[in-house]
Amino acid sequence: MKKLILLITVCLFYISTNGQENIKWLGFEEAIELNKANPKPILVDIYTDWCGYCKKMDLNTYSNKTIGDYINKNFYAVKLDGEGKEDIIFNDHTFKFQKEGRRGYHQLAASLMDGKLSYPTTLFLSEDVQLLDKIPGYLDKEIMEKILVYFSDELYKTKKWEDFDNDFKSNLK
Repeated sequence: MKKLILLITVCLFYISTNGQENIKWLGFEEAIELNKANPKPILVDIYTDWCGYCKKMDLNTYSNKTIGDYINKNFYAVKLDGEGKEDIIFNDHTFKFQKEGRRGYHQLAASLMDGKLSYPTTLFLSEDVQLLDKIPGYLDKEIMEKILVYFSDELYKTKKWEDFDNDFKSNLK
């Protein structure tokens, strides 16, 4: 019985940590600072600790080596806890945790999502930190790959998503 418990513990630890080291996740303020010196788009993964689809996205999408390598090369990647308690300063404003009911929410997450708190939500900010798009819901690795290329190559400026989607060739392994 002890061996079974040890095996389960090791497996759970491996599952919870596997792939997460692949992406260089940053804090929001850190990404904004790095962007000032070396501009590139910012990907923001808004999640909560209790969100099952957030965990599934970490496990199945962000842990993919091709996805992780692409994000690291082309974006500053931010994990933003939608219910985080830490103050975040952005655009000369301090965003705080807002208690509401049993839980609450972080004001920056609510502001970025226009008050529509949905987890997970993936945001894309331009090099000049303008919101390009917010995509609520679970994104599998195939969809995420397309979205990453669409925003990092700035194809949203010249192509409709439908045209891009039809012509896209995957590099997933």
